[in-house]
Amino acid sequence: MSAAPARKRTRVAIWNVNGLRSCQAKGFAKWLARAHPDILGLQEVRAFPEALPVGDYASMGYMCAFNPAVKPGYSGTAVFSQAEPKRLTKLDIPRYDREGRVQVADFGEFVFINAYFPKGSGTNRDNSRVPFKLAFDIALRDLARKLLREGRHVIVAGDFNTAHTAIDLKNAKANAASSGFMPEERASVDMWLHAGFRDVFRDAHKGEEGHYSWWSQRQGARARNVGWRIDFFLVSASLAPRVKRAWIDRRVKGSDHCPVLIELAPPPIPRRRHR
Repeated sequence: MSAAPARKRTRVAIWNVNGLRSCQAKGFAKWLARAHPDILGLQEVRAFPEALPVGDYASMGYMCAFNPAVKPGYSGTAVFSQAEPKRLTKLDIPRYDREGRVQVADFGEFVFINAYFPKGSGTNRDNSRVPFKLAFDIALRDLARKLLREGRHVIVAGDFNTAHTAIDLKNAKANAASSGFMPEERASVDMWLHAGFRDVFRDAHKGEEGHYSWWSQRQGARARNVGWRIDFFLVSASLAPRVKRAWIDRRVKGSDHCPVLIELAPPPIPRRRHR
């Protein structure tokens, strides 16, 4: 009897592309072909689908679903996947949906929530949008907890626009009063962990400093690795044991963020019952 073929791991990636048209011009398609994730969540797409080379992505085997903001050139998310989701929805709250903040892709085996959290700093850098950001966080967490109560495996991933602990950014003291590292924002990440989710990158790299996913575009911050880890995979505790690898690919350029990826082992094969 021949051995059964090894089952493939599922690779899931996220990337805040800071404008997909710009990122496309800087090598996005080459990265996609090389990394070849099974599922990819993009944030800050900042374009309508008709302005993008969607046919090129489809020819690479991807179903592409976009959730653009109403405002041109602003926010927006996208999910690329090699398998068609069974269901694809939004957060269903107009003030967030009009900004294209969330996509909920049900793949049967698990639900993938692609999220772009608002920046709290506001137009005038006065932290005026922190309440909006925290309200968004509560609404999204309520949705995720509902899925958990239904017995679903859930992945919540994307740009959270918050560094959770002091080792998740280079200059913690200098940014203690800045949106992205304020106590109430950090507490919101704590609430996700209390709700039954695991920060699987941090689980795999406990206590390690210098792991960042975003860098300011000023003063050579990226070259000096003066950054923030604000792009997360929060995976439900029921699914987290299947995460066999979690990494940040800081070598990849094209945006002020870089891709973050995980690999999931296939689900266990159910044992046959002996009669």
